[in-house]
Amino acid sequence: MLSKKKNIMFLCSGNSCRSQMAEGWCRKYWGNDFNVYSAGTKKHGMNDRAIEVMKEEGIDLSTQFSKTVEELPKVNFDYVITVCDSAKELCPYFPGSKVIHLGFQDPPALAKNMSNEEEIMAVYRKVRDEIHEAIKNLNNYL
Repeated sequence: MLSKKKNIMFLCSGNSCRSQMAEGWCRKYWGNDFNVYSAGTKKHGMNDRAIEVMKEEGIDLSTQFSKTVEELPKVNFDYVITVCDSAKELCPYFPGSKVIHLGFQDPPALAKNMSNEEEIMAVYRKVRDEIHEAIKNLNNYL
């Protein structure tokens, strides 16, 4: 008998950057095991720099879009992973879900006062790589 895929959601404050990156990495490494979703407590639109740094790693986020939890399909999530402190604090209740917090710094906030595009992109790459490492080793957290 084939086992049913579990449902996993990555939750962030705006579903524009960190949760989108986590969704992309999770699809790459764990797509055979999970139906992968991401959402925000609010939606801020997709972050072009996040799309670009993921593209550098061969992961296309261009078909993903920013959404809130209310806009997701009505599924029961086995795992809800908050990727920022704000989402951890504002995380809605998901009956039966295991909620895990993997906090990452916010690239737009880190780069807010930077004017050099290469320095800004370095910040995005750093957070991308931290998310990559966590998602690659997701089994350590579940």
